[in-house]
Amino acid sequence: MHLPPAITTYLTAHNARDVDGAITSYAPDAVVTDDGRSYHGPDEIRAWLAGAASEYTYTTELISATQLDQERYDVVQHLEGDFPGGVVDLHYRFTLRGSAIVRLVIEP
Repeated sequence: MHLPPAITTYLTAHNARDVDGAITSYAPDAVVTDDGRSYHGPDEIRAWLAGAASEYTYTTELISATQLDQERYDVVQHLEGDFPGGVVDLHYRFTLRGSAIVRLVIEP
């Protein structure tokens, strides 16, 4: 499936642990929810990205991508690494506004 540039840019940068590249995909008022915690705006999202990039070592594989409506996409990634459990399939639920991510929820 063809994903919007904001999502592909984010996923590519995030997988490469490129915090500066990943943050460019977000709107200034974006919110990310990961592991039950929400991060608001560029400063909190940048800190979350930096922590996620350094906390564990893992690989990702894109499993599927579904466009839910004009603004929402569900991307499933398979992760394997040294995090608790070692293997997980995660849904990256993106909401876009224009060409930017305004909401990302990451959950099993």
